[in-house]
Amino acid sequence: MSLRPRFIAAVLLLLVAGCSTPPERYPFADLTYGHLPPIRLDVAVVDVVNDYRAPLRAPNVEHLFPVRPADAARRWARDRLVPVGSSGVARFTILQASVVEVPLDRSGGLQGFLTKDQSERYDAVIEVRLDLENAGGLRTGTVTARAARSQTVAENATLNERERVWYALTEALMNDLNAELERNIDLHLQRFLR
Repeated sequence: MSLRPRFIAAVLLLLVAGCSTPPERYPFADLTYGHLPPIRLDVAVVDVVNDYRAPLRAPNVEHLFPVRPADAARRWARDRLVPVGSSGVARFTILQASVVEVPLDRSGGLQGFLTKDQSERYDAVIEVRLDLENAGGLRTGTVTARAARSQTVAENATLNERERVWYALTEALMNDLNAELERNIDLHLQRFLR
């Protein structure tokens, strides 16, 4: 075999190998809340319940996120809510943890060719409820919190860039939820704090 066919075969082999190798995924850290002060509750147990069932199909995309909003909310409850009492239950329920992808209109014609439009918007909503129950199972206190955010991405965003946007969206959403929960717990559950 002459040098030219070998060179062409090597180039083709490299092209095929390059096409079959997926891009390296960006590593994302878990969202944790242990660095924040614990919320010490006069209960014996903290129970975390996820009542949100992700549809796992379009237009919902939360199941594709590097850190799913429901997982971040569950982690918030485990990191922040600390039982220090001798009886009773604090039940933290995730009611909503959705992210919906909304296609956006793009420029057409020559302008569409020359510009990079925002192609999708991600609408994220998380809602939780914290119920306190005494030893007899009677509800003695409750608070709810809800956070919503939206973020767009450019039409030429790579998968890694899109995942970074999703991660930042979840982080910002959880920061909002954390602030709302702290405010509502201080206002409505003060007598249960230790």
